[in-house]
Amino acid sequence: MPIYDRHSMGHLPSAHASKDTIATFLASAHAVDVATWIEQLPVAERSQQLLDVDPGRRANVFGKMSLAAQTDLAGTVAAADLARIVTRMDADDRADLFNHLAPDDQKALMAELDEADRADIRRLSVHGDRSVGALMTSDYAVLAEDMTAKDALAALRRQAPDTETIYRSYVLDESRHLMGSIRLHELVLADDMTPVAALMEADPISASSDASREDVAHLIARYDLLALPVVDAEGILLGIVTHDDAADAMQAEMTEDFQKISTVLPFSQNMRQASIRLLYSKRIVWLALLVFGNLFSGAGIAYFEETILAYVSLVFFLPLLIDSSGNAGAQSATLMVRALATGDVVLKDWRDLIGRELFIAAALGATMALVVFPLGIWRGGSDVALVVGMTMFLVVIIGSLVGMSLPFLLSRLKLDPATASGPLVTTISDALGVLIYFSIATTMLSL
Repeated sequence: MPIYDRHSMGHLPSAHASKDTIATFLASAHAVDVATWIEQLPVAERSQQLLDVDPGRRANVFGKMSLAAQTDLAGTVAAADLARIVTRMDADDRADLFNHLAPDDQKALMAELDEADRADIRRLSVHGDRSVGALMTSDYAVLAEDMTAKDALAALRRQAPDTETIYRSYVLDESRHLMGSIRLHELVLADDMTPVAALMEADPISASSDASREDVAHLIARYDLLALPVVDAEGILLGIVTHDDAADAMQAEMTEDFQKISTVLPFSQNMRQASIRLLYSKRIVWLALLVFGNLFSGAGIAYFEETILAYVSLVFFLPLLIDSSGNAGAQSATLMVRALATGDVVLKDWRDLIGRELFIAAALGATMALVVFPLGIWRGGSDVALVVGMTMFLVVIIGSLVGMSLPFLLSRLKLDPATASGPLVTTISDALGVLIYFSIATTMLSL
């Protein structure tokens, strides 16, 4: 009977299970399940359980942990043990870990590695977290143009243990310029003496070293690639980005965008493991800023105090109107943020989209105005109904245009358009809605 179910976290062994049960689990469970189980343990117990994993699969288990858990563990494992793990990790993963270690831990680790591994880590770790270099790995298969299909297959057998994928190999010249790429499928089906140059795909799709990780992920998704080569300005191959690393990067980007849309400062820690202090610090900043933004709405209400006192029924419709404006703006902002993130829309599309959004917002505003007009008659008579209807029409238009335009403006300023979140758009729309509502009321009801 199995002691765990890889599809159910609830069937992982408890920390107080018998030694035999835990030993069997560590030896037979999937690496992802072992990594998940170790991460759930108290910090003081994680390193010992990791070292109890068979050395042949220890690096695989360690690599399945979150970067935060890896960093914590690295500080508790002896440098020699950590070096043995790091040596077997994928090149890009160990570079990420190295960048997140404390300087003293970095020095201790580097002292335990051989020169080749040290050079590889230095080469990959110089790239920023958001660059393509952070996703790139140097573990790829290389072939030469003058090889035959038979020679190429023999070369791949030798390189396979140290590469992330051999399904796509890269053909380089003596200076490591990228000449082409070739699928394993092509080599297997070709005659033994067929030259690699005749089988390869010349000038394959590649990314420049200064591309963003989002651009790389989009290229991989668009062309359905297993891996994407990264080259410098001279066409020299620097590394490859595999589809799984690109998918992880996009998931991280989506998580960050959701956090920003909710006006939460981005953080990478797991929600369950994040500290109360961290979550507080990430949420309080925008909440405090939005409080000051809402003061404009309060100032607007105070300015029109005489109108409000003369027509108290106007207060009944205030939440309805400003919420409708904010909701319309949040809809537009969400659609535009996502469209910009996926590349469906670019900055130059703003002029084309603004006219269409104006038409759609006018139709929405007119519909909403027809809905609230009878309520205005019921609560305040025909004059108030006319004020409420006109206000609803205008605030929905204004909110929609603000929500659509703000992501474009932030992109133009080289800021993340995801910052144009629902709460931010709502705060702006609320203030404008108050001014529009009571300006119309003051003008029309005083006639």
